[in-house]
Amino acid sequence: MPATMMNLYENVCLRCGQTVYQVDRIGPLKDFTFFHTGCFKCLVCNSKLTLKTYCNNQDSQDDKEVYCSSHVPKPGPGHLDGDAVGIRSALNVPRSAQFVNDQIRPGGRPSIDGDAMGLKSRGNGSGTGSENGHNSSFGEYKYGRFDSSALHIAHALNATKIQRVYDKPIDHYLDVAVQKQMEMQHRLEEDDLYKKFAKSRAAEEAKMNDHIKEEWESELEKLTEQFERDLATKRRSREDSKVLTVRHQRERDELEKNMTLKRDMKKENLTRKMLEHERAATAAMVDKHSKEMMRLIQEKRSEYMDEEEEVIDFYPAQPPPPMPPPQAKTQIYMDPVEFAEVDQLAIQVAQEDQKTFTDLVRMLVGHCASDVEKVRTIFRWITVKNLNSITFDDSAHGDTPMGLLRGIKYGTESYHVLFKRLCSYAGLHCVVIKGYSKSAGYQPGVRFEDNRFRNSWNAVYVAGAWRFVQCNWGARHLVNAKEVPKPGGKSKSESLRYEYDDHYFLTDPKEFIYEFFPLQSEWQLLKAPISLHEFEELPFVRSLFFRYGLYFPDEHTKAVMYTDSTGAATIRIGMPSHMQSSLIFHYNLKLYDSDKDQYDSVSLKRFVMQSVVGQLVAFRVHAPCSGALLLDIFANAVTPREYLTGEPMKFKSVCKFKIVCEDLQTVMVPLPDCASGEWGPAKAMRLFGLEPVTHQDALVFAGRDVELQFRMTRPLTDFMATLHKNGSEEKRLSKYVSHRVHDDTVTFTLSFPEEGQYGMDIYTREVGGIDTPSPTEKHLLTHCCKYLVNSSKRN
Repeated sequence: MPATMMNLYENVCLRCGQTVYQVDRIGPLKDFTFFHTGCFKCLVCNSKLTLKTYCNNQDSQDDKEVYCSSHVPKPGPGHLDGDAVGIRSALNVPRSAQFVNDQIRPGGRPSIDGDAMGLKSRGNGSGTGSENGHNSSFGEYKYGRFDSSALHIAHALNATKIQRVYDKPIDHYLDVAVQKQMEMQHRLEEDDLYKKFAKSRAAEEAKMNDHIKEEWESELEKLTEQFERDLATKRRSREDSKVLTVRHQRERDELEKNMTLKRDMKKENLTRKMLEHERAATAAMVDKHSKEMMRLIQEKRSEYMDEEEEVIDFYPAQPPPPMPPPQAKTQIYMDPVEFAEVDQLAIQVAQEDQKTFTDLVRMLVGHCASDVEKVRTIFRWITVKNLNSITFDDSAHGDTPMGLLRGIKYGTESYHVLFKRLCSYAGLHCVVIKGYSKSAGYQPGVRFEDNRFRNSWNAVYVAGAWRFVQCNWGARHLVNAKEVPKPGGKSKSESLRYEYDDHYFLTDPKEFIYEFFPLQSEWQLLKAPISLHEFEELPFVRSLFFRYGLYFPDEHTKAVMYTDSTGAATIRIGMPSHMQSSLIFHYNLKLYDSDKDQYDSVSLKRFVMQSVVGQLVAFRVHAPCSGALLLDIFANAVTPREYLTGEPMKFKSVCKFKIVCEDLQTVMVPLPDCASGEWGPAKAMRLFGLEPVTHQDALVFAGRDVELQFRMTRPLTDFMATLHKNGSEEKRLSKYVSHRVHDDTVTFTLSFPEEGQYGMDIYTREVGGIDTPSPTEKHLLTHCCKYLVNSSKRN
C-alpha cells in the first residue's frame, strides 16, 4: 500500500509536531507535509495562510516551511531550480495533435495551477525534466512523456476538488446539546404521531369488528330462522329432525368460516390502507424535521463562518434545483477501496446501538473530510445494519436504542426516509423521489399501468450536484455468518464479510434511468429526459451489467426484440478490453408466460447460438415457434486459474429480453446437443492459451472429413473431443473423432459418417506444475471450446 494511503487520519503537523487529523488538516504539501489549520501561518510574520496564499522556499529544497508572499525566501541571481526548468520545458513542448493528452493539457494550451505545483513537488522531488526521457516507439514523436502514475495522482487531485470540504466539522459550530434539544422536540412530535396512529388503528379495527359482528349476527339470524321454518314444516320423524340439525350446524360452521375469512381480508386491506396513510404522514413529518434540522445547522454554520477569516466554500443553504451532475461517478472515485476507512467506521458503528440520531450521525461523520465521505458513511451504515432482520422489543420506546428505529419496526419509515433523516443531521440536502422501478417480478415488455412497481429512492446533494442513492437495493447480507455479531462479541467478528452493491451509491443518471423512472421528469437528472414509454423500451439490465462495464453497441437494442421471418433475432453486448479475458457468459431461454424451457422435448437453449468475436458477445436466437420467449443472460468474471479447476461457478443475471416471433415462415432445427456456453475458439484462447491455427470462426464448413489444429502456449494434457448430431447417439459418433499431440501442436481429426450438421466439444486440463497450488493436484477435465461443423460433399 502506498505511504499516502497509510494512516490516513494520523499524520504529524510540521509546525507543532502533534498528530493532525483529516478533519483539521492542511496538506499534503511540499514533500508530503501537513499542518493543523491553526498552525498554517507564515513562519516569519505569523499571518494566517490559505492554500491560495501560501508559498514555499524556492531557494532550498530542504526547507518545508510555509511563508506569505512578502517573506518567502527567493532564489538569488543565477539560481534556478532544476524542477522549474523541467516544468518550463514541459509547458513549451510543441503541440502534437496525435499525442497530446487532453486530460493533462486541455485544448493544448500550456497552463498550470497551484495544485500542479504541489503535484510537481510530490511526484518529482528534486529531479529535473530531462530525467523523464523515454524510449519512443512512435516514429518522429520524440517529445517528453507524462509518467503514467501521474494520471492516477491527477485523478486523486480532481476527486479532491470535487469532494468539497465546504466547512469545518459540525462539532466546530453546532453544540451537541443544541442539536439534541431539537431532536428531543422532534421525538415528542413523533411520539404524538405514533399515538395517533395507534389510536386510529384501534378505532378503525373496532369499527371493522363491529361491522363484521353485525353482519355475522344478521346472517346467523337468517340461518336460524330458516332452520326453525324447516323444522316446523318438515317435522315428520326424529330422523328428519336429526338431518336438519346436522345440516344447520354444517351451514353455521361454513358461515363462521366465511365470515372469518372475510374479516381477515378486511383487516388486511384496512392495515394496508392505514400503513399507506401512516407512511405518507411519517414522510411528511421527517421532511418537516429535516428542514428544521438543516435550518438550525445552516444558521450555526453561518454564524461561525462570519467569525472566520479563512475563505471557505459554503455548502448551499437552500437545496439547489435538480440539474444533471457535471462530473461522472468515476471522477469522484474510481474504486470503493478508496472509502476503506470510512466504510470500516460505518461497520463498527453499525455493530453498536445509539439512543439518539445526533449521537449516531456524529459517530459516523465526525472524522469525515468531505461531503462525499459523510454520505458514504450513512449509506454504508444503512446497508450494513441489515434493518430488515432486526428483532425489536414490543416495549421499545423512542428513547431506547431500538426505539430509534421504531419506524422500521412498524413499517412506517422506509430506508429512503431514514436516509433523508440521517442526511439532515449531517447537514446534507436530501430528497425522496417517487416513481417506477424495474424491481422484483418485473419482466421486459411489462407496462407500468398501475402501482405494482412503484418505488422510492434518494438524491443527495454532494460534490456540487444532486446524485442518486438507493439504500434498499444497495443493502446486502452478511457472508460466512449466520447472524450479526453482538456488541462486545468476539466470535466470528474477524471472519465476517459484508456484501453490498456499490452501484447504487452516487449512481450516474445515464445508468440509473435503466431501472428507475421518477414521476417528475426533472429528477431524471438527464440533459434530455425520456418518456415512460421510452423507459419501458430500455433493455432490462441489472447492476452487474454496469459493474462489468458492459454496453449495447447496437442503438436499436430494446427490451422487446422482434425476430425476422426466419425466427432469428440477435442481441450483442460489448465488453471493455480489460474485462475481455475474464468474462464468461451463459444464458437461459424459456417461454415468456411460463417456466417451460423445452419445445417438443428439446431444450430451448439449443435454439440460441452464443459467440464471442473480439470485444462483442452475440446471442442469436432462432425461435422454434411463433410466440414470446424470455432470454436471460448471465455473466461472471473469473481468472483462468479459477475456471481450470473445473469447479462449479455461480453466474448472475446481467440483462433480460423478451423475444417475440410474430410469424415464423421457416422451420428451425435445434443446434447439436453440446455443452452450454459460447461457440468458437475464443474461450480456448482466453482461458487455456490454446490458439486456433486452422479455424478461427465458430462455424466450420467441411467435406466428409476435416482437421482442426491448435497451438498450446502453456502445458495442457488429457485432451478429449466428443461429436454430436441430432438423431445420432454420441457413443456411435465417438469413433469418428480423434486427436494427436506433437510438441506444442494439437490436431483433431474428424470424419463424418454422413452429411449434416455436427457439434464438437473439446475438453482438456492443465499439467500440474510449480504454478499450481499443488504440483500433484489433478484438475478435472474442463470444457475448452466447441465448433459447429456443416459437412457436405459440396464443401
